Amino acid sequence: MISSGTETARPAAHSPVARRLGRTDDAAYRRVMDRIVELDLTANLLELETEGYTVLRGVLSEDRIARARAAILRRVEARTGRPIDPEAASPADFNGMQYQHYLLFDDPVFQEILLEPRPLALMEWLLGESCVLSSMGCHFRGPGGAPLGFHADGSADGLMSQAAMVANCNYALTPYTREAGALAMVPRSHRRERQPTALENWTAGGRTLAELMTSGLSPAEIDALPWQAPAGSVTMEIDPGDAVIWHGNTWHGGWRRDLPGVRMNLAVYMCRQHMLPQERRGDDRHRDVFERHANDPRFARLLGEKTFNGWREEGPDFTGAKHSPVGLFD
Repeated sequence: MISSGTETARPAAHSPVARRLGRTDDAAYRRVMDRIVELDLTANLLELETEGYTVLRGVLSEDRIARARAAILRRVEARTGRPIDPEAASPADFNGMQYQHYLLFDDPVFQEILLEPRPLALMEWLLGESCVLSSMGCHFRGPGGAPLGFHADGSADGLMSQAAMVANCNYALTPYTREAGALAMVPRSHRRERQPTALENWTAGGRTLAELMTSGLSPAEIDALPWQAPAGSVTMEIDPGDAVIWHGNTWHGGWRRDLPGVRMNLAVYMCRQHMLPQERRGDDRHRDVFERHANDPRFARLLGEKTFNGWREEGPDFTGAKHSPVGLFD
């Protein structure tokens, strides 16, 4: 309101909600940035903003790598009903890629990895302090099969935004090379805010991935295809324990494995609090796990225990036990 050329002072906000709205996100932004600086992640943050992804070297210790690999191998062997040699498996032992889902509660090592400070700090930059775990799994890949098609983890075309709604942290548990079935990224694709087209994806012999996957080829014929990655893509040649973190809009895919043995990763997929996680939460299973992490409030928050939405007959909780974010960083 303007009067006599001067701005009339606004009355002080008396509502607790109104008082909170003006400063909560600013305070969260300062906390997130303080953690970025404290953990020496400023260069990674710049790369994440400009390229759409960044690599953190040496996040996992050798002990955690070994324990995670052993737990994943136990899961796969239990599902397939046969032993798998991680160094020498052939296509007959395990062909192509199968996603191993809902790993968080398989072994304590996965809960430890979820709380790794450096990746978590960058996830909070992308998704806010109230972000939650959407899913945790392994893209377990043996020799042969088709590559993983390039895609964005963000929503369907027309629903993406510059602000990330989802983000991914992909840990290498075995060496990543092109021949070993590495992850591949398309730099700066997060700014396009859409999914790649068929012609911006894998091709082989002049035919698109979609055409080839619906052409009735035999597994042996698919194994022999000479795949070409899309122009501008970058293969992530990284070591076990390294992590690639990316904005949910960033295009990424995965090479076919052309070597004996298996490729193991751990994909920690996260989302903003208002979104529905891929893995169901909120039941009374695994109470022992929550009790083990009772002294770390981050664990309950990441598992959605502090999420404001999701009430039943009791209605919303306004006591402060549940958190309703008010900005990009809150």
